[in-house]
Amino acid sequence: MRATRSALIATLVTSLAAATLTATITAPAAAAAPADGLYYLQSATTGLNAGVSGTSVLQRRPKGDEDHQQWTLSSRTLREGAGCLGRQGDLAVVLPCDSPDAQWDVVPDGDRHRLHVPGTDRRLVASGTDQVRIGSGADLWYLTPAFPQRVPAPPEGERRLDQVTFLTAHNAYANGVDGGFAPPFVNLAPNQARGIEQQLADGVRGFQLDVHQTRDGAILCHNSCTWVSRPVALWVDVRRIVDFLHRNPAEFVTVFLEDYVTADVLRSELARVDGLADVLFRPDQAGVRTNGWPTLNALRAADKRLMIFTDRGRSGDTPQRDTFGVMYQSEWTVENHWSMGPGVGGSDWSCHSRWSTPLTRTEPGFRPLFVMNHFRDVPVTGTAGTDNAKLADRARRFCEPAARKTPTYLAVDHYHLGNPMAAVHALSGERFPG
Repeated sequence: MRATRSALIATLVTSLAAATLTATITAPAAAAAPADGLYYLQSATTGLNAGVSGTSVLQRRPKGDEDHQQWTLSSRTLREGAGCLGRQGDLAVVLPCDSPDAQWDVVPDGDRHRLHVPGTDRRLVASGTDQVRIGSGADLWYLTPAFPQRVPAPPEGERRLDQVTFLTAHNAYANGVDGGFAPPFVNLAPNQARGIEQQLADGVRGFQLDVHQTRDGAILCHNSCTWVSRPVALWVDVRRIVDFLHRNPAEFVTVFLEDYVTADVLRSELARVDGLADVLFRPDQAGVRTNGWPTLNALRAADKRLMIFTDRGRSGDTPQRDTFGVMYQSEWTVENHWSMGPGVGGSDWSCHSRWSTPLTRTEPGFRPLFVMNHFRDVPVTGTAGTDNAKLADRARRFCEPAARKTPTYLAVDHYHLGNPMAAVHALSGERFPG
């Protein structure tokens, strides 16, 4: 009888929480024909931009204004430099702007567009090759303004989760303060310089953690737990976060697991954390996919203020991790490629998807959260400080147009250098429109 009563109470609490957390989003109105202006021409299928290479038009990783990817729409032409987007047989090419083959019918389709060859059923297509082509496909393209009019965010508590930006520590466990995280040589290059509790006190609200399976359970290590001295168990850091949330009832935290353990081991590990279930937010139970993300005030009222993601795939995973509250990240977020290049020297600031789905992925009523990675292969402190100082610039010039949304999570190395919190405040105040 006690078990039955408990189950009934749990069901009622879950239903009430879902009702409280749900925040309905009104679907955007169908877009009108685009006004003349400067745009990125981005494939809705691949997430890549049409860019100029000589006289060819290729699909390229979104890279702001540095890679011939900005097109000036003027009536029925799209100009880049001295030439315009045109066609030669089945290929997209650059032609003189007065050529009849540089004319297009730009037809709105919701917030996307089809680019038709006038008077025919042939269109601009991207799928299947790096070369932009002309064919009979039903390809859709985003015309994303290069200089959008950003919109003020709602008041803090009224912001939905997709209207907030959180400072996120890449490899937060690899700090050399809480314990060992790698074999001795790798230990010399920590990603962070402060322990988890200090990170929380400093305003870090996203934690990227690598968890490996050993005979001792789920351990936080980089690549391998072999030869790691004083290793830290996952449950220890999760408990630190839960204790912080209990002391700070207005805060919301997200954990991202690079996950190399079995589902059973992960479930057992998390079961060791007293109070975790009380604060764990389950977007699958809160109706997020249908109605959108809840506001911060709704999360606070329901006391659901910790979300845990795994990078594991659902297929073949037994038991399914979301049955015990660990969400499959690829179902709820989009994320750009994790590396900007080596620890020193030049960097690649292009912003393209880590996964097969484009950063622009959306569903009716639902916008995935955007994880923006901003770090290099090796966490050199001098480089990290310089990169972190340019975080807001990269987000606005490269990653916001690539994803058509403002990042929810800004993931950096050595968050204490270069003042990345300034970028968090700037992006939280004014958001990419849409």
